[in-house]
Amino acid sequence: MGPTAARRCPFKRRGPQVTWWAGWGRGTRKRRPRRAQSSSRSRSHHHSSGRVPPRAPLHAGCRPRGPTAVAAPAMGEEDYYLELCERPVQFEKANPVNCVFFDEANKQVFAVRSGGATGVVVKGPDDRNPISFRMDDKGEVKCIKFSLENKILAVQRTSKTVTKNANILGFCWTSSTEIVFITDQGIEFYQVLPEKRSLKLLKSHNLNVNWYMYCPESAVILLSTTVLENVLQPFHFRAGTMSKLPKFEIELPAAPKSTKPSLSERDIAMATVYGQLYVLFLRHHSRTSNSTGAEVVLYHLPREGACKKMHILKLNRTGKFALNVVDNLVVVHHQDTETSVIFDIKLRGEFDGSVTFHHPVLPARSIQPYQIPIAGPAAVTSQSPVPCKLYSSSWIVFQPDIIISASQGYLWNLQVKLEPIVNLLPDKGRLMDFLLQRKECKMVILSVCSQMLSESDRASLPVIATVFDKLNHEYKKYLDAEQSYAMAVEAGQSRSSPLLKRPVRTQAVLDQSDVYTHVLSAFVEKKEMPHKFVIAVLMEYIRSLNQFQIAVQHYLHELVIKTLVQHNHFYMLHQFLQYHVLSDSKPLACLLLSLESFYPPAHQLSLDMLKRLSTANDEIVEVLLSKHQVLAALRFIRGIGGHDNISARKFLDAAKQTEDNMLFYTIFRFFEQRNQRLRGSPNFTPGEHCEEHVAFFKQIFGDQALMRPTTF
Repeated sequence: MGPTAARRCPFKRRGPQVTWWAGWGRGTRKRRPRRAQSSSRSRSHHHSSGRVPPRAPLHAGCRPRGPTAVAAPAMGEEDYYLELCERPVQFEKANPVNCVFFDEANKQVFAVRSGGATGVVVKGPDDRNPISFRMDDKGEVKCIKFSLENKILAVQRTSKTVTKNANILGFCWTSSTEIVFITDQGIEFYQVLPEKRSLKLLKSHNLNVNWYMYCPESAVILLSTTVLENVLQPFHFRAGTMSKLPKFEIELPAAPKSTKPSLSERDIAMATVYGQLYVLFLRHHSRTSNSTGAEVVLYHLPREGACKKMHILKLNRTGKFALNVVDNLVVVHHQDTETSVIFDIKLRGEFDGSVTFHHPVLPARSIQPYQIPIAGPAAVTSQSPVPCKLYSSSWIVFQPDIIISASQGYLWNLQVKLEPIVNLLPDKGRLMDFLLQRKECKMVILSVCSQMLSESDRASLPVIATVFDKLNHEYKKYLDAEQSYAMAVEAGQSRSSPLLKRPVRTQAVLDQSDVYTHVLSAFVEKKEMPHKFVIAVLMEYIRSLNQFQIAVQHYLHELVIKTLVQHNHFYMLHQFLQYHVLSDSKPLACLLLSLESFYPPAHQLSLDMLKRLSTANDEIVEVLLSKHQVLAALRFIRGIGGHDNISARKFLDAAKQTEDNMLFYTIFRFFEQRNQRLRGSPNFTPGEHCEEHVAFFKQIFGDQALMRPTTF
């Protein structure tokens, strides 16, 4: 249904209260005051409604004990590894007349003027055309949200419209026709019946709820229970079902006896990292502890089984923080220093037997400066853009990668820039581990490979070997997955198992043609590079391919051979071939033949290779005939038992071209004897097209030299 129809739905007043890990975390652990008029379970929520305030609220008494606020030092663009997207979603700024809401499921911003009476404008990152409509003014809008696919609009104006005793904390759309209500007394799952303008209860669960959080990517709702608020009860939604997952407890840090610790939703986030759902807890250590700073604790929340604490990210500072997850990296923003750091839980950390401790991958850096263009008439827009205030207190951070400034009217996606990281992470092995996990990594990895082979930044052979091994490890995994898939399809499993999917080739899969085209072919042309180093690098790459049992493409062997020949390393070439460092192949054998004028033994090396292949008999015969070695070709074909089927004309042509009459006589006599043995007559049949050669034989040796049929 469109917005107009949606306004007539009976649940129009119960809009979903969007939740997020909002704004900047607190430096102290002050418990928020309870509302006098609310029940003992009800909380005064700053962000559960989904409304984006003009300024992100910071609690009183939250001054950090960390470093004072300092501006980031001036840096070039190549020093920033985080940036705001070039094309943000722009909306009308929040003000006393215009309220701004954000829907995490659809990633939409709602600008609601005068309670909707003077208009509502909805914009999303992927929406080319914004949605605009008006609503009847029936009071303040607490939250507004479309169902998935924008079919039904839900608007919340009060906290008890559809309940009698409970306060509705919010609700979430889990599909285009399914909605979940969360109250301070439990959770209710409904099916929406648009044609009847009604709801059908599918399932409910009663428990005391302090606050809730929703992760739309995984369709999991997290409920905070108990007095300390740190026992979390997850529910998973899928295709009309609500599944209760095992509850778990967040370990709160020690606190002074005068204060009672509690878990705030502002210190919790849910995000998918490397395909797994994690609950991220920003743990602020108390001032009396001996810890050096705050940390982010990652609890893995599986679909089956208990939630488990897996990773701890050491921040080594205190103050106000915010979290994003970008390209499977956990980004931690620190407002006081106006810098951010990134963590990669796939990189090796310090494991203590139960959890892995991680430190920032790179030094802290500010987000790249951003210029806001001036809107207005053409004459005005000629002015210079206005610098955006980064790490502003009006920023609100949403998962996974969204930053909103309601006071400026912008929604950005946070992005990671890989190019600057190349120079910020000197350990090439660790750099490669990092890059191979990123989505847009291919060209950056190839540039790293070229860089480590350059004269100015040349890496040692062990480092180069490590990089090649890491590349080919990913390459081999993909090849094995492709082979398994092909075997399953051939065996007919694709029909019986619909879940069987062809493996996706990511940018981390760099095959031999990628490395050859973008790295090695240009590398061997560098005149200033020592040729021994060039040969060593080529052999390291081939060694790595062999180690992972990947068939080496012939063009790599050709590159090695051409490089050896160019520098007259024929002895090394002979050794490589003799000890099968270079794998046998027909193209390689043909290349060796072409080198005979430079290195005569290459001819025999080629023949030996073709013989080892055992599938290149025709090629061997052609090679010998092209070299006028007709008898050698005949002996070879007799040795493998194929002489009864060969073309007499081909051999007679080759013999005649040698201008050796005795050789021609020998070859002619061989085929006469073959004809006698096979057909009882030495004469050639018309189909063999040897009339020209019979006439030539008579001309040289006379008619009497022809064989006569044997009579018995």
